[in-house]
Parts: sequence; structure tokens; C-alpha cells
Amino acid sequence: MDTGLTAAESRELDTRLQKRQVKEFMSVFGNLVDNCFNSCVDDFTSKALSGRESGCISRCVTKSMTTQTRLGERFAELNAAASADMMQKR
Repeated sequence: MDTGLTAAESRELDTRLQKRQVKEFMSVFGNLVDNCFNSCVDDFTSKALSGRESGCISRCVTKSMTTQTRLGERFAELNAAASADMMQKR
């Protein structure tokens, strides 16, 4: 597919997209850590996590990752339907 970009422009676009993806991932990851930590950790008398805290964090991370996966799938489904609708109207 010809994008009309020079090789240098294409490399610059790829670099910017990669940086943006890393930034977005770090934001999602940071939010996940903050949310699960704040929801699960409440005893600061020990360096180690308690069994309850550890289990809570495991469930929290699993639930968050499952939710993100499902949201991504649903977005893809809606995007595909919208694209098909646009193609049908042409």
C-alpha cells in the first residue's frame, strides 16, 4: 500500500506510533497497579504481602486484564460493523 510518504517520513511515523503505544501501555499499566494496590493493600506493618492481599491482587489483575481484553474485542467488533456499514453505503 502506497502511503505517499518518503522512507524518512515513514520511519518517523513508525517511531512516533511506537512511542505513543508505549506511553499508552504505561498509562494503563500504572492505572492497573494503582487500582489494585489501593483496593488490596491495607496492612503496612510487614514488607511482605499477606495471603489475603496477594489473592486480592491476583484477582484484581486477572479481572482488569479480562476486562481490557473484552473491551478491545468489543471495540474491534463495533469497528468492523461500522466499516462494513460504510462499505455497504458506497
